[in-house]
Parts: sequence; structure tokens; C-alpha cells
Amino acid sequence: MLQFGRWKLFSIFAIIILGVLYTLPNLVPEADRYSINEIDNSREPRGIWRWIPSSTVNLGLDLQGGSHIVFEVNMAEVRAGQLETLAADARQTLRGETPPLLARSVAVIGEEVVVLMARPDDRDAAFERLSGLSQPVTTALGQPGLAQTLTVRRDPSDANAIRIAVTPEQLLAIRNRTVTQSIEVIRRRLDGLGTTDPTIARQGDTRVLVQVPGASDPDAIIAIVGAQASMSFHLVDETINPGPNGQARVPPGRTIYPMADSNPVQYLAVETASRLTGENLTQANVTTHPNYVGPVVGFRFDTQGALVFGDMTRSNRGQRFAILLDGEIITAPTINEPILSGSGVIGGSYNYETAQQLVVLLNAGALPASLTPVEQRTVLASLGQDQIESGQQAVMIGFLAVIIFMVAAYGIFGVFATLALLVNVILIMGGLSGIGATLTLPGIAGIILTIGMAVDANVLIYERIREENQLGRTPANALQAGYERAFSAIFDANLTTFIAAAVLYLLGAGPVRGFAITLGIGIITSVFTAFVFSRLLAVIWLRALKPKAMPL
Repeated sequence: MLQFGRWKLFSIFAIIILGVLYTLPNLVPEADRYSINEIDNSREPRGIWRWIPSSTVNLGLDLQGGSHIVFEVNMAEVRAGQLETLAADARQTLRGETPPLLARSVAVIGEEVVVLMARPDDRDAAFERLSGLSQPVTTALGQPGLAQTLTVRRDPSDANAIRIAVTPEQLLAIRNRTVTQSIEVIRRRLDGLGTTDPTIARQGDTRVLVQVPGASDPDAIIAIVGAQASMSFHLVDETINPGPNGQARVPPGRTIYPMADSNPVQYLAVETASRLTGENLTQANVTTHPNYVGPVVGFRFDTQGALVFGDMTRSNRGQRFAILLDGEIITAPTINEPILSGSGVIGGSYNYETAQQLVVLLNAGALPASLTPVEQRTVLASLGQDQIESGQQAVMIGFLAVIIFMVAAYGIFGVFATLALLVNVILIMGGLSGIGATLTLPGIAGIILTIGMAVDANVLIYERIREENQLGRTPANALQAGYERAFSAIFDANLTTFIAAAVLYLLGAGPVRGFAITLGIGIITSVFTAFVFSRLLAVIWLRALKPKAMPL
């Protein structure tokens, strides 16, 4: 326990030096560490920061301010879409099987799909077929449950009618799935923007909480998060004049849409049925193209999408095809030659920021339902600065109080504990900087708690050394026995605390996870500083002074 070989010494000092290097950027202003590219607003490390770590601890919403937004998921829209799909499935089921059954009408009425058969004698056969549409509800684990997705019943008041409704169990499963998918799409969109550790969590049954530290404009976040981003590809029908206001009558199978960014607004008539959708996109990126001035958005399809796109461009050379995004035509180029590579570009009056926004939306995918902001507010950074200063004062006061107690109680060993504690704080900050963690007020509380826990380990060790010294052991033997016999108790205590921190991180969200991260890192560093670094200091003191008695 008292021997430190060359490799052990090298490892100890290497860890401490790394901690200092990762902590140092937090003490240097960002303008001195990075140069900003005015073209795309990217950051490049400058000077010595190209060779040493330049990342810092990120501050959470409660420390640096930002945007707090609550979105409502439009479940009425989801239910309406579910019923429309159910009506289409009912029509297909009645027509597609042999013999086909003739329905006078299949319509959505209220919260049900009502099927009116042309002949009362066909109702029983239709009932059997439509009952096959119901399936077991899929549970959260992906397994079929006991409940059914649909209720299919004969209308006792009408001999021709069958009523189909979605069961409450299926509606609950749809709601949970929709909210979960919305959270995932929101997360991908915010990650694409490069935002710092946003908090995205479910709130209640149909709401999603979004907190973005450092974002002072909630409207910009709403524009990105709330965009539907439903993309599709349609052939343009040049034979139809949509009129100046897009109000012209069109035959079935054709729809008029406005052109985005056109002034005055222009319209085009396109095929209602899409040839491709955004689900077939695998990648989008900002690029350039010789036919366009400024940046364009490049896209690539998956294998199936590339085949369909190639066939569409091969069969419709000379025609225009429109790319729709959320009910607007963002571009409508002419097909000059077949595009068989499965990739293309979307050009227009884009700058880098607008092109990057479109790329983020396309890569993240479409939302399963529209989102409505029901609460939004901006947390001021001045409040966060007050909290930072209060947290710093709390850390310093706690640190000073611990130093006074340790030096008063253990003398020179209290000095060793103080130095170990200082290294411990440096390693915690370096660890947080290295993993890009976000520091919140609970995170500061975790650091303060870690300081106390680190001292607990030293107190147990020094009390054990004192006991061994009172038994008449030599200073070297007392020092070795103190560290050896205190290790198991301290390790077990820290292990159980680390398990609690891991559970908090896995099950918690936002500030709770911030507390768990600082606590977990602090446990690891405190064990290192208490058992390795403080022991190294004690061994150096012991070999240098060779005391006759232990000063405890």
C-alpha cells in the first residue's frame, strides 16, 4: 500500500494533468478559444486550443437562461386520421374479397365508421369480414395484449348498418405511441440544430415539455419543433389553370397548392396521390449545385425510393414534378432526363440558415401529429447568473468550512485531505467538461455533496490510522493499516451511492439527471483522491521527514 512504482506515479499525475487541461477552458472566455466563421457561423479552435481540450461545462436552463415551451399533441387530428384510414380499410375489405359485397356508403360519423350495405341480406357476411379488421392491441413491449383494437357491431335500429369504433384501449395505445414518436422527432430536430442538452419530456397525457438552454427566442424553437415536415413528390398537371387565387375547379385526383416564397403567390395543380413521400429519404444535407446560386438542399432516397423516383423521371421526361412540404410547393423542376442515382437537390432562394433548417426537418422526419404551443416563456440569463454566483459562494463556503475542520482535527493530514479535495473538484469539473455535461442547480448541489462525501472517506481513514497509532504501531505500519482496513467500508458505501446515482440518471430527466451525473463523477474522483492521491502525499511526507510518532 505504501509503494508507488514508476508507472503508478506516471498514471496518477497523468490523470491530474488531464483534469487540469479539461478544466482550464472553463476559465478562459470563448472569444479567446474560438474563431467564428462568418459564412456558416461555425467555430474553429484557435491557437493552443487546437491541440488541447477546448470544450467547457454547459450551463442548464436554470443557470444560463433559455426557452421553456410546452406543446400540445393534436390527438383529435390523430383520431380523425385513424377513422379515415379505418373507413378506407372497410371499403377495401368489402370490395377486395370474393364475392365482393356492395356498400351503399362508408362514412365517418362522429367517433365511428358507419357502413350501410346496399342489401340487408349482405349485412351478416359483411359483419364477418369487417370483424377481421380488429386485432389485439399491441402493448408497450410490442406484444399483443388481451384487448382488441376495434369494436364491430350490427346497428339494431337499421338492418343495413354496421358500426365500427376504435376501442378505448387502442386509443390509449395510439396516444402513447404518438406522444413517444413526437418526443423522438423533436429530439432529432433539436440535436440537428446543435442545441446544448435540451430537456424533452412528456407532461401529462398529451403534452411535451421542451426546455432549450441558451435559446433566447422561443418562436424560433417553435418554428423548428412545430413544423409538420410532411414531404411528398407529385407530378404537375400543366393542363389545369389554377387561377390567380388557386380557386379553380379541378377534376377528381387533382389538387391545387401554393408555391412557397412566391410574391405574388402562385399556384400549381398537381396529382393528389403522391409518387413518393419523405419516408423514403435517407439523408439530406446542405450543398451547392452549378444550376443554382447559393446553397441548395441535397437529398438521397433509400433503395425502394430510388427505384420509384427513377421510374417516375424516366416515364415523365419533359414534365414538371412538385416537391410538397407541409402543404406548400417548395420547388417544381422540369424532368430533363431520368434520375437513376436516387438523389437530387432542392434549389430556391435559400441562405445557409434556411437551407440548414430544411435539412434538419427532413433528416428528423415528419411529426405523427401537429403540435400546438400552449405555454412559452423565456428564462432570463440574469437570473441564472445570480444562481451561478450563489452556487459558487455555497461551494466556496462549504470548501472553506471543510478545510478549517480538517486542519483543526487532523493537522498535517488535514492539509493532505485539503489538497486531495482541491484535486477532486478539478477532476469533477474536468470530467463534466470532457463528456459535455450540463451543469444545473441540482448539479451544483451534487458537487457540494461530493465534497462532503470525499471528506468522509478521509475522516474514516485518519480515524483508523489514529486507532492503529494508539495500539503502538510504527507510523509506517499505522499508515498502511489505516488505508487497508478502511478501504472495504468506504468502497461499499460509495458503490451503493453510485448505484443510486445510476438509477437517478436512468429514470430521471433534466435537472435530476444533472444531479446524478455530478454525483456519479464525484464518487469516482473522490475514491481516487482519498485512496490514491492523499495516500501519495502521506507517503512522500513519511519518507521525507521519517517521524518517530504519528501526529494524530
